[in-house]
Amino acid sequence: MNSSAKAPSRLHHTAYVTKDLEATRRFYEELIGLPLVATWCESDELFGAMRTYCHTFFELEDGSALAFFQFEKPEDQALFGPTLPTSPFHHIALHVGREAQDGIERRLRAAGYAEPGMYVLEHGYCRSLYVEDPNGMLVEFTHDLPEAITPDAHKARREKAHRELARWLAGDRTSNNAFR
Repeated sequence: MNSSAKAPSRLHHTAYVTKDLEATRRFYEELIGLPLVATWCESDELFGAMRTYCHTFFELEDGSALAFFQFEKPEDQALFGPTLPTSPFHHIALHVGREAQDGIERRLRAAGYAEPGMYVLEHGYCRSLYVEDPNGMLVEFTHDLPEAITPDAHKARREKAHRELARWLAGDRTSNNAFR
């Protein structure tokens, strides 16, 4: 299948509203290590009103980005966010190598981050470091277990994905995580 003709090729960016662009910049650029690569200061007619905002992009290694908006007017800021869910199942997960994960964890701890705002979960197939950013958004930094990401392991999971989903939906809740 030619992915460019039938499916998106990669994530371009995912966007959020921030209440404090400078705190967000310090977190993502200085602690996490994502460079600020674009800042767009704009005024547009959006949703029935002229709105002035700043839109920043922090780049990931593949060229995709995390983007954040901050609005000039308090009423626009209140209208668009950030209003984030408090569930740990609503988060963004970023892939990192083990060395990068260790470095991020060290920098966060040195900056005063600790539980409950930062914690680690061992999922078996990956180790995940979770932290709340300055906006209260949960960000996960995931390091995959090498055995879980071999070409054979990936192929086997892909071949079974629909069967495993159908099994779950039919009521069979048996774990299939052989890495735990």
